[in-house]
Amino acid sequence: MKKYFLFIFLIGTTCFSFAQTTKLDSLLAIYNNKTQADTNRLKALQDITWSYVINNPDTAIILAGKELSFAKSLPDGGGKKWIALALSNIATSSISNGNYARALEYYLKSLKVCEEINYKKGKASCYNNMGSVYCGQSNYPKAMEYYLKSLQIGEEMHDKSGIGASYVNMGIVYDFQSNNSKSLECYFKALKVFLEIDHKLFIGNCYTNIGNIYKNQFNYAEAIKFYSKALIIYERIGAANGKADCYGNIGNVYLKQSTYSKALEYILKSLNITKKIGNKKGLADCFLDLSNLNIRLSNFKLAIQYSDSAMGVCKEIGDIENERLICETLSGIYSKMGKYKEAYENHLKFKQLTDSIFNEENSKQLGDLKTNFEVQKKEVELKAKAEAQQAISLEEKKRQQFVIYCVGIVLLLVVIFSLFLFNRFRITNKQKKVIEEQKVFVDIAYEKLHDKNKEVMDSINYAKRIQTALITSERYIERNLNKLQKE
Repeated sequence: MKKYFLFIFLIGTTCFSFAQTTKLDSLLAIYNNKTQADTNRLKALQDITWSYVINNPDTAIILAGKELSFAKSLPDGGGKKWIALALSNIATSSISNGNYARALEYYLKSLKVCEEINYKKGKASCYNNMGSVYCGQSNYPKAMEYYLKSLQIGEEMHDKSGIGASYVNMGIVYDFQSNNSKSLECYFKALKVFLEIDHKLFIGNCYTNIGNIYKNQFNYAEAIKFYSKALIIYERIGAANGKADCYGNIGNVYLKQSTYSKALEYILKSLNITKKIGNKKGLADCFLDLSNLNIRLSNFKLAIQYSDSAMGVCKEIGDIENERLICETLSGIYSKMGKYKEAYENHLKFKQLTDSIFNEENSKQLGDLKTNFEVQKKEVELKAKAEAQQAISLEEKKRQQFVIYCVGIVLLLVVIFSLFLFNRFRITNKQKKVIEEQKVFVDIAYEKLHDKNKEVMDSINYAKRIQTALITSERYIERNLNKLQKE
């Protein structure tokens, strides 16, 4: 029996290592310290609860109940986010217990709170986990619908954990539809994301699911290789459910290779852990594996007992997929025992359950959902491109307007400067004209003054000549006086 890891994607928690007792003690100290802020105490309680969800779901449900009461006691709706987380914890723990009905009930409650406060990450988580509930009930079209809703929100938020979880769960749906290539494609997409964020638990889950595909393809060496990789991680972080599933899957490989002692060893290891943690779905898987092993060993009565035990658990938790496989197994057992009536009845049930799960309408719905998602995704991409192009055009228009504005200012400055220069030129010409007119006037005045000066000088010279002619010189007088004195 293949054991898959449906990704139950918890919201608002840290990546808690289950083996870190010191950290758990530290978180308990924070929660019990009433001087701490309420949000700090709630966060500590949230992480403590999540540490028990996988390995001890009953304890997780009790702790989630305390978290819910604490969150509801906060005033003014301040604890609504924590209410959503607590409800999600109860739902997730219910899945670990195989109680799908209660899980779906509490995920719907959590989703309602997330929608009230527009908590997108919480909505994506609820959609993903509700898809896992429907997948556990073999309602694959409904499961795919919710996985695609979760993926869409994850891509909008660029939330790698959410994107990876959605891809893994979609891969499981494709695997149940026997579409190995599509399934493997989804798993490797998810693995790439989880390796980037180094999420150990999710990496281990991817290895487990990839191993299942290689087992489907009869590539047992690769299957064991990936199961072993997953087992190392689960042992390192103390993930009991993961270890149980790996042991069961490895046991299945040995069973297919007819190595019965090894197959029994690993299936019993898985059964031992599954009983301890109270995982009902895992318990049904182990019972069915033991039934198949006993068929190989021709222990038909014991095989029927294990199949009946598995059927009782599957009916209790509503696991239609395993019910279908158990009916097929019982049909084969009764046929080998010569009980053809019982064989026919179980084969008929097997066919009815198979038709209800894998009918043409369901396959068409799955195809339509995927197509619609791709179309919507393409429309979003085209819209984003159109908006980006519009933004670029608007930016270009703004840039052009800015350039035009700058050129306009420059031209205006040029015009103003030109007017200023023209005005200066006009004033200069006017001043030049005045200066030229004044120069002409000065030249004329100078000419007149020169003529006047010449006339004066001529008059002076004329007078001087007259004076010279009329007035006896001093020497002449002096000489005549001297002459008279001598006589």
